[in-house]
Amino acid sequence: MSIDDRLNELEIRLPAASNPAANYTNCVQTGNLPFVSGKGPVPQEGAPPKGKLGGEFLTEDGYAFARLTALDILAAVKLELGGLDRVRRVVKLQGFVNATPDFEEHPKVLNGASDLMVEAFGDRGVHARSVLGATSLRAGLPIVIEAIFEVE
Repeated sequence: MSIDDRLNELEIRLPAASNPAANYTNCVQTGNLPFVSGKGPVPQEGAPPKGKLGGEFLTEDGYAFARLTALDILAAVKLELGGLDRVRRVVKLQGFVNATPDFEEHPKVLNGASDLMVEAFGDRGVHARSVLGATSLRAGLPIVIEAIFEVE
């Protein structure tokens, strides 16, 4: 089954890949490794979310934001490769969570992206990852995630 068929079966729709916010590209491939630039949550109704986990947003909100961000990551990879079937492995996700100083559930937030990768790619979606708290992120986003893939 193709990855697109799998996503359709799961009723997961990829957005159009967002445009870079400055002088960089969505994705750079070196050898068989595409590196995806830091992405934030895809806007659902108008503007992207703005605020901190542990402040304006709960952990559950962050999980949903991470999932939306992962959709944009997959859209960027699909645009770069012409499709997702060439992905052999999700290698690594690195998440930055805009959080209050006392917020401690960063891993639960990034699970939103990790779970989506496993849903999309099965065992090939299991990856290494790291997640860091940040005192601020560009445009006040609650989360930014970058990714590395391995392709055929």
